[in-house]
Amino acid sequence: MAYWLVKTEPSECGIDDFAREPERVIPWDGVRNYQARNFLRAMTRGDRVFLYHSSCQHIGIAGIVRVVREAYPDPTQFDPESPYHDPKSRPDAPRWQAVDMVFERKLQPLVTLDTIKNTGGLSGLALIKRGNRLSVMPVSDAEWQILMTLPAPPKM
Repeated sequence: MAYWLVKTEPSECGIDDFAREPERVIPWDGVRNYQARNFLRAMTRGDRVFLYHSSCQHIGIAGIVRVVREAYPDPTQFDPESPYHDPKSRPDAPRWQAVDMVFERKLQPLVTLDTIKNTGGLSGLALIKRGNRLSVMPVSDAEWQILMTLPAPPKM
């Protein structure tokens, strides 16, 4: 099993969307960066994934989801009505991949970006490296264990 982190805007697909119907399979599609796509290709069934909320009021790791279907051609690339349509992608040579995920659990309160940045042992985490804007990234076993043991931030 491997560990990952995916970024999302909760207004588009957040942890609450997964939690609303815990058994519902949600395709992780629309990734349009080659390195992030390659990480999707590397995901295997059973891998656990931190769901990170970005571009919102409460930024941080909001929960955990699990991969239930490995990479397959992202159908949005072929749909002219989709904002993720890629006219250069062909069914016989798809450029983009998707994976299917299901809800595992929410982290309440979420693990904030400040908490992550100020926790020892996480300096190698791709999320906090300068210039990294990937929406899909690996998390090492050691980083996963540290993130799973972080105490909740104090309530104000």
